[in-house]
Amino acid sequence: PLATADAPHQTIGKLIGLAVFSSDAMSSVAYGPQEMMLILATAGTQNLHLALPLAFGIVVLLTILTFSYEQTIHAYPGGGGAYIVARDNLGEIPAQVAGAALLTDYILTVAVSISSGVAQLVSAFPALDSYRVVLAVGLIMMVMLINLRGVKESGITFAIPTYFFLVLMLITVILGFIQYINGTLGVITNPVGTGANPLQPITLFLLLRAFANGTSSVTGVEAISNGVTAFSEPRAKNAGTTLIWMGVILGSLLISITYLS
Repeated sequence: PLATADAPHQTIGKLIGLAVFSSDAMSSVAYGPQEMMLILATAGTQNLHLALPLAFGIVVLLTILTFSYEQTIHAYPGGGGAYIVARDNLGEIPAQVAGAALLTDYILTVAVSISSGVAQLVSAFPALDSYRVVLAVGLIMMVMLINLRGVKESGITFAIPTYFFLVLMLITVILGFIQYINGTLGVITNPVGTGANPLQPITLFLLLRAFANGTSSVTGVEAISNGVTAFSEPRAKNAGTTLIWMGVILGSLLISITYLS
């Protein structure tokens, strides 16, 4: 355990802060576009072109959230999560609803993110298929143990896979655009699991459902405003800058992945 007197020395900078507080959002953007396109594909693969306008709509939502939380950071430099802000401005009941929603959101995010990661691992190593549940639970326990050590130590640990992920995503996107420009980008004419025949017509409800699925990509944007006190001085400025960085990266990845898909 760390002594309370050592707490001031456990603050983090912007680079480590991005790894600590954006890993949630970064993992979400890896599967958000896919979930959005799976819904559109139920109306026929010819409707997948609608994914890009929906992605731009999600980026608009992401921009609103980013600037809203950036203002929250400066208004609540001691840490302003959804519960605190809602309690101060709307009352106790709305604050409890916001807190309960975030608790549910975090549980689902961990479940989906870990399951998605294990699914990718199993796709590379099919022999691990029967161990999917064990792997998922084990990874959740490992993440829990790392977080228990403290923000600074866990930040350094999480910085490696987070920035490794960002570098790989950047390489993938760049190579994808190079192949697109050269006309060598592969095209899947009949994706597995979607079927050649539409399962339902394209409707407003279907578009809204696809949009809702795609907004899983913005999960975790609020994390930085919750952890302002973890940043080194000037806390609010460093946290706000990190939040802007995260918003730009998420928006760019979301549009690029959707466009190339």
